[in-house]
Amino acid sequence: MAHLCEMQAKVAVKADASKKHLPDKQDHKVSLDSMLGGLEQELQDLGIATVPKGHCASCRKPIAGKVIHALGQAWHPEHFICSHCKEEIGSSAFFERSGLAYCSKDYHHLFSPRCAYCAAPILDKVLTAMNQTWHPEHFFCSHCGEVFGAEGFHEKDKKPYCRKDFLAMFSPKCGGCNRPVLENYLSAMDAVWHPECFVCGDCFSSFSTGSFFELDGRPFCELHYHHRRGTLCHGCGQPITGRCISAMGYKFHPEHFVCAFCLTQLSKGIFREQNDKTYCQPCFNKLFPL
Repeated sequence: MAHLCEMQAKVAVKADASKKHLPDKQDHKVSLDSMLGGLEQELQDLGIATVPKGHCASCRKPIAGKVIHALGQAWHPEHFICSHCKEEIGSSAFFERSGLAYCSKDYHHLFSPRCAYCAAPILDKVLTAMNQTWHPEHFFCSHCGEVFGAEGFHEKDKKPYCRKDFLAMFSPKCGGCNRPVLENYLSAMDAVWHPECFVCGDCFSSFSTGSFFELDGRPFCELHYHHRRGTLCHGCGQPITGRCISAMGYKFHPEHFVCAFCLTQLSKGIFREQNDKTYCQPCFNKLFPL
């Protein structure tokens, strides 16, 4: 008991001596370590056994008081610090990387994936798309801003789009109705067409034979193409594709340019006109004498 009282007196003397000098933070740490080491030695000198709780992984000195077990080692609480900011971690949550401890803030700042939209660290759920990482709420259509549903997304120029906007903005447009062409289509006249839209511009009938005629950027059947071109025979009403005769503001197949009375072909191009009809000279003289 006397030895214990003597030890307490020595500690009190050292405490009084420490009050005479106000050290800075580093000196205080060194002094505290020295006092603890000296106190442990004096306890052993007095025959009082101290049971260390291991050696601190940082300072390698025995731990006699509070201890933190982390990373498979023991630490003085004040020596278990963040490897980046050097702040004491204590009993707070921490992350381990390559055998080093980091506080939550620094770990996420240094190592967490970054959102391609806001560039902030992703702390919880992460979405991976287009070879980048995203906060799920930040992966949305570049045009309408809606978050993608089960139908997924389409990519254009490294930007994501919903199906509706992608088709409206980038799908080829039908040459007939100007709506997006999504599935079956025809390619003609340097454009794409819905099959049901590739029809004659006048009669709207499809081209069953596979052939059509182009006029002013629109397709036409043969009859209506020649009608618009003014190359229908005034006699038979059919298209003229070869030789033709022009008379009275009309065009005729040569074989259909005939006398309206005797039906003789007016092959020499000599005719008489009456009431919008053509006559050979003999018939005209008979029917319309002077």
